[in-house]
Amino acid sequence: MAPTMVRRAPYKDFLQPGLHRRFSLTALILLVIAYIQAVIFGWYNGWYSTFFPLGPAGIRTGLLAFCGLLVIILRIAQYHVGIRTSNSAFESFTHNVFKLQTLEALVTYTLSAWIFSQLWIWSGAEGLNWITYFSGDRARLNEKPLFLTWHFIILGCAQAFRHLFCDKDRLTLGVVKAGNGAKQGGNGIQLVQFVKEAGPNVVIQGATLAACSIGLSIFIYPFVLRGFVWRTTLFFLRPFYNLPRTNMLPSTWPFSSWTLVQCFLVGFMLSFAWLAGNEAFSTFLVREPLKNGQPLTSESKDPNGSLLNGLKSKKLAIRCFAMWELAFIARDYEIRRKGIYEDLDRKDGPMWSQVYAICLEAIRSMEARIDNYGRAPAAAPAAPAAPTQEKRRSTQAPKQDAILQSTPQKNTFRNEVEKVVNHIATDPSQPSQLSPLAKKAMESAKEGLLHISKEATGSDDPQSLFRDIAMQVLNTPLGWPFRQQFSRRLTAVVLGTPYGEPSLYVNAINALSLLAVQSLKEDKYGNVQRDVATIIRTFTTVTSKLESFKQGFPLHWTDVEKKRACPEVEVVLQALRDGLTSLIEAFGPYARDLRLSLTDMRLAKEAAGIDSSDQLAKRQDNQEMRQRR
Repeated sequence: MAPTMVRRAPYKDFLQPGLHRRFSLTALILLVIAYIQAVIFGWYNGWYSTFFPLGPAGIRTGLLAFCGLLVIILRIAQYHVGIRTSNSAFESFTHNVFKLQTLEALVTYTLSAWIFSQLWIWSGAEGLNWITYFSGDRARLNEKPLFLTWHFIILGCAQAFRHLFCDKDRLTLGVVKAGNGAKQGGNGIQLVQFVKEAGPNVVIQGATLAACSIGLSIFIYPFVLRGFVWRTTLFFLRPFYNLPRTNMLPSTWPFSSWTLVQCFLVGFMLSFAWLAGNEAFSTFLVREPLKNGQPLTSESKDPNGSLLNGLKSKKLAIRCFAMWELAFIARDYEIRRKGIYEDLDRKDGPMWSQVYAICLEAIRSMEARIDNYGRAPAAAPAAPAAPTQEKRRSTQAPKQDAILQSTPQKNTFRNEVEKVVNHIATDPSQPSQLSPLAKKAMESAKEGLLHISKEATGSDDPQSLFRDIAMQVLNTPLGWPFRQQFSRRLTAVVLGTPYGEPSLYVNAINALSLLAVQSLKEDKYGNVQRDVATIIRTFTTVTSKLESFKQGFPLHWTDVEKKRACPEVEVVLQALRDGLTSLIEAFGPYARDLRLSLTDMRLAKEAAGIDSSDQLAKRQDNQEMRQRR
């Protein structure tokens, strides 16, 4: 009888249910916020319809919660891990502005805002009836609900721009460091902690967004949208109401002070729901990849196989979560570590060998990007040439070009000025030359232009003038999108494009170093020790190369701040140093048995920053001893 094969469940079968549980907590927060808002909306309709959840208040709660859930659906559809890597904000804008995701964000926020505004209007708010009646039975269109509706559409557009600009779709994953791991609290504890930490910030941002959107609406609606909106609304309402046939705009302002107050208060409620939902989604969905205090894949029939499936996934998000779980296993779970060491009979090799290869590949990918920086892309293989028919030989006229003429010099500003002035002052169709008076006028105009350039820049070089003007623009807020900052450019090179996630490399470094160190006590077969020398040499090479590349990376002339700090790369460098330090401390006494030469250990200590500090301390001790003698 053939042995039964154990099905290796994909890693996403364990990750997605965990994400769904965290999504339910976010939905619960939005439901509570929606009920509070429904109570406020029903303030004009009596206490029963205001508080009782099975009546009108429940319907309003569902509709208001739908406004917040639209944004959460957008986050689920567009979430990603990793920083948007590009040389400048303008480059990132041009890369993303015409994508479908941009249109989805714009439609989602404007639809949510429009539904929210109509719920407020139909709740019976004062002064927001669509039709008003003055003398007699003559109906008039009330412009105040029009202004409020379009104010909320403008608010939705502003929040969509903020959502895209701040890259709210990104999930910031955590990293595992050596030491005692913090215990994961329950949902109730995490919810209370979330309210304490994120609550004040959400209130401030919501009030700021509501106030700024009012300023935009006061300018955009009266001067840009008013005529079109007024005519269009009259066109659709005339079949139902006895409205005037004229499209003349009212002589009064489209809003009153009370209308603006309502716009601010209701806009704040909507902004609060948006921001709270976004913050809760970003907080709860990046919790540790654990379930009931155990790794996510612990419930699998083949835990190591499911973990390998996640580590080899083509999707960056799944790969990052799997690497995060591997780092937790390497630090906190002895049984799972032993399972990695002792799992030898796998199709593609022992479990340790595959984990070792995956982690080293991630670390070496940074080295490969550094090596390829500045090189021309490899040429594509040439297609086989099609057979060509023999052509008749034809003679050509001898070339009249000046073959022995020297290479033309680079055009200077002076030459360009002379060429332009000569072209303007001389008609090419006339063979006659300029008169002496015209030549004199041309020369004085040319000298005047050069004099202006010299006074502005102190030199005859026109590039200095343009450079000074560009630098003045770059120093203003308008020039910020065009600055190619040091941190952005270095992150794009080291972590890759279009997204680079530092936690993937940090967790790979920590997982590999922790598994190697723990193998001294737990690897009874001794498979790990054969790869320790390669791990130390790789860490040394990548650390030294990354450090020297960071120090020698040039500043771009548009980087007006000239700050050589890059937190995303620095956190990877620190993880490499910490990993090297732990490996040197654990395997230093066995360096000869591991076939690590004295040079290997010296270079590793220098890369980890151990050798320099020890030598400095020894030198200070020697100097003190000499002074005493």
